Amino acid sequence: MKKRVLSNIVSRGFGKFASHRFHPLLQKFINTSYVKLLKLDMEEFRDPKEYESLNALFTRALQKRRDIEEGIIAPTDSLITHAGILEQNRALQIKGMQYSIDELLIECDASRVYNGEYVNCYLSPRDYHRYHMPYTLQIKRVVHVPGKLYPVNLRYLRKKLNLFIENERVILECETKEGKTLFIVLVGALNVGQMTLVFESRIETNRAKEIAIYEYKDLWLQKGELLGYFKMGSTVLLFFEKDFCELVVQSNTTVKFGQQIAKVKYGE
Repeated sequence: MKKRVLSNIVSRGFGKFASHRFHPLLQKFINTSYVKLLKLDMEEFRDPKEYESLNALFTRALQKRRDIEEGIIAPTDSLITHAGILEQNRALQIKGMQYSIDELLIECDASRVYNGEYVNCYLSPRDYHRYHMPYTLQIKRVVHVPGKLYPVNLRYLRKKLNLFIENERVILECETKEGKTLFIVLVGALNVGQMTLVFESRIETNRAKEIAIYEYKDLWLQKGELLGYFKMGSTVLLFFEKDFCELVVQSNTTVKFGQQIAKVKYGE
């Protein structure tokens, strides 16, 4: 409990600093220093000096339109820490570190994706922090699960068992027009003060204490459409119904939003 409280307090404190608008000269210094320190590639974005806060820089929008490839696309610019096929209900957080998707996908019917494909996308602090729809999907329900905010970098993935299960997360239960199930899981992390969804303002991450469920009747988002953003790097997990798709990416590779990560067997 103490670890949860400490990590959440630290994250809220960092969030206040990052969202504060300092004097323009100081803000320009903070922004440019952050870009230089992490060696951010700003070619597709505005000049770092133009962002009014560090959070505005973190959550920066693309200024150039990305090409959207066929099939299922990467929802983020990220490192694929692991991609593979579930062994019944078991997934790998990283090689050699298993966890149960029944525990991860709480309040959902995880059995719908048993033995299906899955992809773990890790966003580092230097990555583009917005996440997009990997496919055209109907969002049936969203489950917000409060939890801890452990780091989700490679070091922690290798040493902390059940990291994704213990951390705060937002689960999107989705369906294709053919009726195939896909889960999108947004995982919180240290210094990630907020995970947002463009269609749901009621979710307050790093604040709530109880699980909350939101249901929708006819909510569709198109492939490539903006879904939301992290206010620092974190992780997006994708779980697909068995035989819906065939992965074309491998573990330990980097991807860009819009790049194909799987071929679809039904539909597109």
